[in-house]
Amino acid sequence: MKELPETFELNLIRQPGGAFRLTASQILPAGLTPAFSFFEDPHNLAYITPPWLEFRLLDDGGGRAFEGVEFTYTIKWLGLRIPWRSRIVNYHPPREFTDIQVAGPYLKWVHIHTFRQASEGKKTLMKDNVDYRLPLGLAGRLVHVWMVEKQLRDIFTYWASRINEWARSNI
Repeated sequence: MKELPETFELNLIRQPGGAFRLTASQILPAGLTPAFSFFEDPHNLAYITPPWLEFRLLDDGGGRAFEGVEFTYTIKWLGLRIPWRSRIVNYHPPREFTDIQVAGPYLKWVHIHTFRQASEGKKTLMKDNVDYRLPLGLAGRLVHVWMVEKQLRDIFTYWASRINEWARSNI
């Protein structure tokens, strides 16, 4: 794995009713507008997604994020190709947007991306808050304990290192 930024933090918290919240943050050595622009381009998902997920973008919604656009892609999980469609809502460049799962493996997936100017120079504080719930009730929560939690930690850790790599190469 690539180098993680010292500022990277990741937490996963169980919520009432079988839901979970993942929070991640890091300071990017990039300005607010370039950082936000990187995330507006759905093609960059392939760059930051771990290779073992075999991410494939099927419909890029016109190639950029905006309110209401939908993106369709697949990931591979346990040898199965899983379709996923997400919609961008609460789109407020260059500060915030949310992607929600419209169809996919989760019962609920709401991923809020926020970007704020960091106190030091031309840097950006990037935060991710993901509220999610797995299907299948108790069985879903057991699968979470056995593998999904670790996989999400691995995905977001990989993501942080790739984003850091991108930001450092664009200083």
